[in-house]
Amino acid sequence: MTRQKSFKRLVRARSEKTGESYTAARAALLASSDDAKPSESPKLTVSDEVIRRRTGRGWEEWFDLLDETGAIDKKHPEIARWLREEQGMDGWSSQSVTVSYERARGMRAVGEKADGFAVTASKTVAVPVEQLFDAFVDESLRSQWLADGEMSERSATKPRNARFDWGDGSTRVVVGFESKGESKSTLGLAHEKLPDAQEADRMKAYWRERVAALKEVLER
Repeated sequence: MTRQKSFKRLVRARSEKTGESYTAARAALLASSDDAKPSESPKLTVSDEVIRRRTGRGWEEWFDLLDETGAIDKKHPEIARWLREEQGMDGWSSQSVTVSYERARGMRAVGEKADGFAVTASKTVAVPVEQLFDAFVDESLRSQWLADGEMSERSATKPRNARFDWGDGSTRVVVGFESKGESKSTLGLAHEKLPDAQEADRMKAYWRERVAALKEVLER
């Protein structure tokens, strides 16, 4: 298979839509994050800098490797499992890479998953990772920045990740946490099983607002 065929396909699709040169379209994609609405054209879930920092490889390298291993003919769970088990990725990163690859190959729409739509949000906060974790898992602390949200904990591994039922339990919220030093940490959040693109758009805006509020509360 042609080297980096999948990533080139994604760059050319953007170039055709925007009128940018191939070089400009490539640079814009590598710098971008998953801030598109589900109804818009495919985008990478995080910037090249972020995925390289989290996994040791950039987008072009991951797409090249996935093409070489025949990922185009595999289902989502199989790709994600291979990234976790054979490449040593954490769960959040394996999902991020799998989804971005599937978008590039036209295997899914932005935000679309096998069980509905999903949206993501991330934030870097100037507090230790344990404090950031507690702000999600401890109900009294969570109410300070998520007063109108109903989350019920399903599982949690301190200070790495936590899973919640949202509202009536028909959708899920999955959060991963990463330490960036003694007084700095990041969170990556995914709200899954949303019923349609309209609800995904609404919840994407909601979570951007809420993680900004979380940062404000914790850094106050």
